[in-house]
Amino acid sequence: MRIEGAGTAVAFMEFKQARFSYPGRVPVVDGVDWQVEVGEFHCLLGRSGCGKTTLLKLAAGLLRPQSGHVLLRGSEVAAPGPQLGFMFQAPTLLDWHTVIDNVLLPVSLQRKPTQQDRQAAMQLLEQLGLAGHARLYPGQLSGGQQSRVALARALVLEPPLLLLDEPFAALDAITRAELQDDLLRTCQRHGTTVLFVTHDINEAVYLGDRIALMHGGRIVDDWSVELPQPRQQSLRHGAAFNDYCARIRASMDRGGA
Repeated sequence: MRIEGAGTAVAFMEFKQARFSYPGRVPVVDGVDWQVEVGEFHCLLGRSGCGKTTLLKLAAGLLRPQSGHVLLRGSEVAAPGPQLGFMFQAPTLLDWHTVIDNVLLPVSLQRKPTQQDRQAAMQLLEQLGLAGHARLYPGQLSGGQQSRVALARALVLEPPLLLLDEPFAALDAITRAELQDDLLRTCQRHGTTVLFVTHDINEAVYLGDRIALMHGGRIVDDWSVELPQPRQQSLRHGAAFNDYCARIRASMDRGGA
């Protein structure tokens, strides 16, 4: 699906020859052309150091491209704002805030939360199985529970775009699989467009509608993942799932198409 604007179809998010380099280094993002359509779950896959996180920061407006463009709904991304939610590798919760107050933090930074805001936050916690933990503090939660709180916080303003930087990398395999299902279910319910960074092929295939492979600062390959929806864990044992994993691994091993 594409958004109509000025008589032409515009991608929900688009990178046009985006380049970025840190001082004294070769470009870590080197002429990326890439489109993300509204409501899709896009996974950005690649080895450590290939430029994935920097590209995500460009999408967030945390960095600006030194040449080229990063567009959201046809307009240049200038800075972070309520149009996006961001979930980092670590939950980054405030230890002195309760769970509910951590979820409401993006609201509190703009204004005093209303009762309606609190109801929305509680609804998210209920969807993520944490309604009974609203008055606890982060130190009283497991790692998986903290990640669920961070996800609820990223979604509380109902951003049209959610950016995630390997948010489940430090979790055990069972908790990680549960959170992947929570993420898919919650984003589908809210119609959220997702850009998810990972180095895990299995995770990318399970989550993604599309997967882009990054190598040496460039998008070198991409796939449309035609697997049943909603995704279920049993999918991982099927031939189609494992065929995607094998083809993507082969592309990674040779550095792209």
